[in-house]
Amino acid sequence: MARSFNAWLAGFRDSIADYGYYIDFEKVHRNVDGIKVELNILNSLISSKDIENEFETLIEKYPEVLKCIPLLLAVRANEIYSV
Repeated sequence: MARSFNAWLAGFRDSIADYGYYIDFEKVHRNVDGIKVELNILNSLISSKDIENEFETLIEKYPEVLKCIPLLLAVRANEIYSV
C-alpha cells in the first residue's frame, strides 16, 4: 500500500503561529545592530581557501569579533562566558 504525500500534507491545518511567535525579532535586530562591524569583519572569511588560519589571524588582529560567536551559534553568552 503506497502512501500519498499530498494527501498527508493536505490534512494539515493552518496555524496561528508565525515566525514572530517563536522569534523576538526586535531583540534580534538590537543584537545585530550592536555587532554590525564585527559581523562584517567575519564576512571577510566567506570563500576563504584557508578559513581556519584566516580566522585565527582575524581573532589576533580583531579580538572583538569573538563576541559574535555566541550570537551566531544562538547561545546565551552569559551561560558560557561573559562577552
